[in-house]
Amino acid sequence: MWGALAEPADSYYEVRPECTDVPITRFKIKPGKTLSARKWQAAFSSDGHLDIGKTLHRIQRGGIHPSIRGEVWEFLLGCYDPKSTFDEREQIRQHRRVQYSRWKNECREIFPVVGSGKFITAPVITESGQPIQDPLVLLETNSGANANSTEMVKELTSRGPLDKKVIQWMLTLHQIGLDVIRTDRTLVFYEKQENLSKLWDILSVYAWIDTDVGYCQGMSDLCSPMIILLEDEADAFWCFERLMRRLRGNFRCTESSVGVETQLSNLAAVTQVIDPKLHQHLETLGGGDYLFAFRMLMVLFRREFSFCDSLYLWEMMWALEYDPDLFSLYEEPGSNIEKAEGSKGKTKSTRQCGKYERENMKIKSSDAPLPISVFLVASVLKDKSSKLLQEARGLDDVVKILNDMTGNLDAKKACIGALKLHKKYLKKAKMT
Repeated sequence: MWGALAEPADSYYEVRPECTDVPITRFKIKPGKTLSARKWQAAFSSDGHLDIGKTLHRIQRGGIHPSIRGEVWEFLLGCYDPKSTFDEREQIRQHRRVQYSRWKNECREIFPVVGSGKFITAPVITESGQPIQDPLVLLETNSGANANSTEMVKELTSRGPLDKKVIQWMLTLHQIGLDVIRTDRTLVFYEKQENLSKLWDILSVYAWIDTDVGYCQGMSDLCSPMIILLEDEADAFWCFERLMRRLRGNFRCTESSVGVETQLSNLAAVTQVIDPKLHQHLETLGGGDYLFAFRMLMVLFRREFSFCDSLYLWEMMWALEYDPDLFSLYEEPGSNIEKAEGSKGKTKSTRQCGKYERENMKIKSSDAPLPISVFLVASVLKDKSSKLLQEARGLDDVVKILNDMTGNLDAKKACIGALKLHKKYLKKAKMT
């Protein structure tokens, strides 16, 4: 066991043979370090209580074996309480599956393409709620995968003026479809129409229930791994919904701002403290708003890493940030999809918390702590500081230098760097 060789993980996420330009994967399954199926099962008591402290430690050492990744993620994202029993979790799972089915049926009643195994990529409705008669749209929506969707809209509008919520939702459906066909297109998994439509269904249902955010570009990148890791569509939906609890603030837009701007401002503040020379240089180049880091924060480095490595990075982040109160925070009466992430409440065992969360617990502040993703981006910038200072003569150079990192980042090193910068930032911020 201890002398066994590390096993490449790429075979679990097969890439289409014609796609030769995908980033290389660095993550390897390491016996004795990676959380294996055997160690995972051994972490449960006879009635199902999970030793989350031991589990977090193992994940932080070597990630999660792909064969159990989905079920472990459900705990990391707060779908289940580690103190619950097998029976309690099964009850919750069945209840959620019923709830998802209800929401999906609501959507299907409005637009029967939902749940049909098909999806649309062309608009079928105008902003005033009228069916679109454009020949190109009719051609696209009445061919192959999208048969009869225009007729469905005509049938719907014949009942009278559409509700504003319905119009808003239907206007996003083709946008979701356009993103779905571009998401993780290098993977063999998405050669199957049923998997594409499953992704479209989940994002469509989410857009229906979260009227504040609806659907925004980038959400398909966050949802895609859930479909691949969790076979049941409802389970995948709830995992995605829990992830969105953390990230939905990034996607909330107003007429004058995008939600992620708050995190970009936080990134600027962190960089100013830990690397003032670089921050000044970026400001001089006109990049003081840090918009060049927009994508990294929005989709959590999905484009900077291979598919496999991005999953490894995510689970490392969530293990480091893990808060045992997550489940109760999401489930308590009055909690809904719009509730902000972050909890400062009752005393909790530090052993059940991730390393990053333990550091945040030491801070005497009523403000929600910054997510580790901000320090991950700051760590990447710090690592490229010399190159940026010497070679960047404009924002195009900054973007190029950062784009050149694709496939060349190490997820574990990035997380270690983020932890170090977090400590440094807290220390320096305390002195000022």
